[in-house]
Amino acid sequence: MRALATALIFVMVGGCSAGNFAPVVDIYGQEPRTSKVTAGTHEVRGGETLYSIAWRYGWDYRELARANRIPAPYTIYPGQRISLALKAPSSGTSSASSSTSKPAPKAQDKPTSKPAPAKQQKTPAPKPSATASAGSTVGPVSWRWPAGGQVVETFSSDNHGRKGIAISGKTNSPVVAAADGRVVYRGSGLTGYGNLLILKHSDRWLSAYAHNDKMLVKEGDAVKAGQQIAAMGATGTFRTQLHFEIRKDGKPVDPLTYLPKK
Repeated sequence: MRALATALIFVMVGGCSAGNFAPVVDIYGQEPRTSKVTAGTHEVRGGETLYSIAWRYGWDYRELARANRIPAPYTIYPGQRISLALKAPSSGTSSASSSTSKPAPKAQDKPTSKPAPAKQQKTPAPKPSATASAGSTVGPVSWRWPAGGQVVETFSSDNHGRKGIAISGKTNSPVVAAADGRVVYRGSGLTGYGNLLILKHSDRWLSAYAHNDKMLVKEGDAVKAGQQIAAMGATGTFRTQLHFEIRKDGKPVDPLTYLPKK
């Protein structure tokens, strides 16, 4: 009985503490943030990038940048307010009066991480893959598996469903880039993801790797498909696993649709 009571108290405390983090996209669907948030503002904190903020609120980073008049390479500053309103400010609105205008940085302020943007070029139409083991050429990005374990949870389009897949593994099992790309976020600021990496593969495609024990790349790094970028862990979750997501134009898609068949 004492053990049961202790367990119940632990669960209650854990559930209460989770409510202190808001607003975020919860990968387990505990917060109904599966659709785009189109009201309010977000105040930039140190370590955030426009990509991570767009990921948090279900936006395509390009659309969020246009709505806030943030030009490439999308430099943002701590204390800057990012509007989540759906429509961009009218052309007649002065940037000085806009709530999203960039504040003059203080001497000690530094811009948040500014990864070099991927080259803007048209992606040639992919050729059919000769084998499924190396990678899939469905869509404009050639995808490969980010880890070697088994899929233990699958994608769900429900409001309370997982927006990616969970791959099992052991602590420090390698996590590799699922496609060529560039690191646009490295941190632990999104509740439920633990140590998280976000890669940009093209203007339309991003992927995310969550719960890492160690992260082996930094923001701005160019990575190749199959390159180890992290070691699997259990940060932000209850077991050792990789939570893997693919997003197209800011919207989660089922990774199993794009990954090669095992």
